[in-house]
Order: sequence, then structure tokens, then C-alpha cells
Amino acid sequence: MASERVPVTVSDPEGEREVVLSSPNRVVWPEVGITKSELADYVQRVADPFLASNGDRPVSLERFRDGVGSEGFFSKNPPKGTPDYVDAVTVTYNSGRRHPQIVLNRPSAIVWAVQMNTIVFHPWASLASDPDNPVELRIDLDPQPGTDFADAVAAAHGLREVLSEAGLEAFAKTSGNRGLHVFAPIEPTHEFLDVRHAVIAAGRELERRMPDRVTMSWWKEERGERIFIDFNQANRDRTMAGAYSPRALPGATVSTPVHWDELDGLDPTRFTVRSVPQRLDEIGDPWADKQQKPGRIDTLLAWWERDVEDGLGELSFPPEFPKMPGEPPRVQPSKKVAAHWDADGEPAAKD
Repeated sequence: MASERVPVTVSDPEGEREVVLSSPNRVVWPEVGITKSELADYVQRVADPFLASNGDRPVSLERFRDGVGSEGFFSKNPPKGTPDYVDAVTVTYNSGRRHPQIVLNRPSAIVWAVQMNTIVFHPWASLASDPDNPVELRIDLDPQPGTDFADAVAAAHGLREVLSEAGLEAFAKTSGNRGLHVFAPIEPTHEFLDVRHAVIAAGRELERRMPDRVTMSWWKEERGERIFIDFNQANRDRTMAGAYSPRALPGATVSTPVHWDELDGLDPTRFTVRSVPQRLDEIGDPWADKQQKPGRIDTLLAWWERDVEDGLGELSFPPEFPKMPGEPPRVQPSKKVAAHWDADGEPAAKD
């Protein structure tokens, strides 16, 4: 039996457009009863601030055919049959491979993504017009076991001060889960590796100031009960949930931009697919002016060079990346035998 299909009229800048939604009554979030149709309504209501933060960028779609609780998968390339109102841009991945990636530039494209069973939207830090040079510095503050959202808030306030001293204005949003994301708009004058180094420099400075509360340790066994400053989210093709993106979690939480004076005592679970549109109606978008005054990462890069001269070099890359120059050995510290690795972090030659 064919599934129900209903036309949804979407208001685009070019005029109204119909997007067909199949199985509109399919429950996407079983715990709270939110359907595919309700999700399509949500993305239309938040389309303007959503596109301001996530539009005109390469984006990966995290799709769940049977809703939250089912197995998800990522779509980066436009699938066969993608309509002409969904744009694309050719990007270079870490492997050197080049391929078109989806770009969302209008409300109908977001509704199409919902039709394709997308729940989470993962935008790049760069624009489609210049995908190799990020327009924002991103830092994920990730609570570890024994810490919570309040600990991430304390770290975020400290990070804001560090970035301010480096000449950057910081903006915060909930992750939609337990952590916080701190963004700083930057001029697109440096490629991803430089921006990664700027993030590492900022993280190291925060770690010096809050050594008992934050950590830059890539290996979980070394983090302890501290907030992990996830510097690897600054890499090319590494993404986090975008502003106003739902999360594939039982309560239908949303990664939500917030004002700094909201953070203390905030309960991030109250930002959901059902509550966020009303919040926007009442207070507007806290990130509305985010891209108006981008800064530069020169000071952070100077800190990076200072740290390199002091013996602090490259940090670990994610396992799917090629081995990078100066990277430490990709082996858990507790399992590392020094004699088995050379100075470049490569396995030592056997006699």
C-alpha cells in the first residue's frame, strides 16, 4: 500500500513552491509524539534564522528513515532526483577527493531535507562561495563523566574572555545535548588547518586558566572530570549540529543560540522543536548580528607560534584523517611504548 503523500506550500524568496511530503503522520520522536509533518512545520517557522546560520554552506544531512531510535546515516552528496531548488557546491575532502555537497539556500530546500527524513543538519564552517576558508571559529565544549551543563557554562564564560583578548567576539548556543558550542565570526582569510591551530591556541590558553575544569586531552583516559575542549571540530569536513537544528534525541531538543546572560542556570532541555518557534517570536534570534563584524585570527596564530616555540606542537587528528605532519602517535597513551615510535609519531622501523 502506497504511503500517504501531501503537498506542502512553502514560501521561498522566489515565490511559493510545493514540496510533497510522504508519510506526514509518521512519528519521528516517539517519546513526545512529534510527526514528520510537525517537523516540516518547525523548519518553515525557523527558516530565516536557520538559513542565516546554516544556509549558503556545504551541509551534511543526518537522516533517520524510521525516526529517533532507528539507525541514522549521513548524506553529503545530492542524491539522485534532488530537485533544482536544492543547490550544491563541489568541495575538497581531507583525502583530497572532490565531490558535490548539498547546500540549503531557501525554505523549500529545508522542507525537502525533512522529506528525505533528515533530523540533524551539519553545516560546514565555510561558505559555498569559498569552501576552503572558514568564516567562523568553532569550539565544542563537551562535558565528560562527572561534569554537566553547568560546568560547560563556566568554561564558556572563560573561553569568551580568552577570545575577547584575542580580538574576537564570541557567540554561544546549546548543543541540543549536554554541551555548549562557542562560535566566533572571522574573516575568511585562512584555511582550515590555520583555523584549527587558532582553536588549539585558544583552548590551551583556557586550559592554563582553568586547569582543573577544562582539558585539551584527546584521549578519554586523560580527561578526568573536566570539560573537553574539542579542537577537532575545527577541521575540514568535521561538523556539529547547526543553529536551530533538531537533535535525534528523545525529547526533540534543538541546538539553540542564546544570549550570554541567559547561560547561568539555563536548562537546555527546554529548547525543543515545539518551544523554539515561540522563543523566536518572543525574543528574536540571539545570533542575528553574528556575522556583521567578523574578526581576525592573527593574535591566536601568534599564540600558536609562541606555544610551538615553547615545545607545544600539533595535537591528534581524528582517526579518519590521513596522518598529519607533527602529529603525535595515534596510540592510546596507556598502550604506548616509547621505543616503538619515532620523533615524527610514526611507528619505528623494526631491526
